[in-house]
Amino acid sequence: MTFRTRRHTLSLLAATALGAALLAPAHAQNALDNILKSKEIKIAVPTDYPPYGFVGTDLKPQGLDIEMAQYIGSKLGVKVELVPVTSANRIPYLQTQKADLVISTLGKNPEREKVIDFTAAYAPFFQAVFASKSLNIKSFADLTGKTVAVTRGAMEDQELAKVAPPGVDVKRFEDHAASISAFVSGQTQAIATSASTAGTIMVKNPNLQTEFKLLLKDSPNFIGVAKGEDKLRTRVNEIIAEAKKAGDLDKMSVKWLGRPAGELPQ
Repeated sequence: MTFRTRRHTLSLLAATALGAALLAPAHAQNALDNILKSKEIKIAVPTDYPPYGFVGTDLKPQGLDIEMAQYIGSKLGVKVELVPVTSANRIPYLQTQKADLVISTLGKNPEREKVIDFTAAYAPFFQAVFASKSLNIKSFADLTGKTVAVTRGAMEDQELAKVAPPGVDVKRFEDHAASISAFVSGQTQAIATSASTAGTIMVKNPNLQTEFKLLLKDSPNFIGVAKGEDKLRTRVNEIIAEAKKAGDLDKMSVKWLGRPAGELPQ
């Protein structure tokens, strides 16, 4: 190969590579097209995190995140394939195209925003005071004279300390299991914990008739989308906006969390 021929070949290779790089963005946003073409969407969901996602007595996945996944599928007019994930693998599943969306109590932070994109928030995640339906608690003042279990040093412990009236008897335990045990066994009348922990209590101990009483702190959940899939993210945002306007997000939140979704960030 002559020097001129070699240089010409290298130039062609470079031009081809540049052309591919320039064309790549145009083909990057194909998730929504593929979903609509195949009539199926793969959505990563939790199956061990009540009330957001868990396996019911009929051995079928259920929960707020499961219902939201089915809701999006119905609005897209496609079949939903639920992909069970854990907190550790839910983002890698999105990055490796094992899932088109992640609906799994996913919070948004700067580190995650570097590797995936997020839709608008679809549901609240919160810390709150929970107790039996028979217990009349409408305000923090109503906690006076009552016992409340909480895990020492946890976020709910910090938030409860800001609002608890002087007369409340706060019982602090060293871990979540001990806090749950104290409430379930009747050692305390109420428990300050996360919505997910309360959901587990409700599922495993329906006889307690535990319900949401007082909000301590809100931390909304977002839907994860692969980087660059703006067409899919935009369409899901439209579905979320429509669901919010129709009151469907509030209905789902009340059904699974005991309170409306309220104002969620875009």
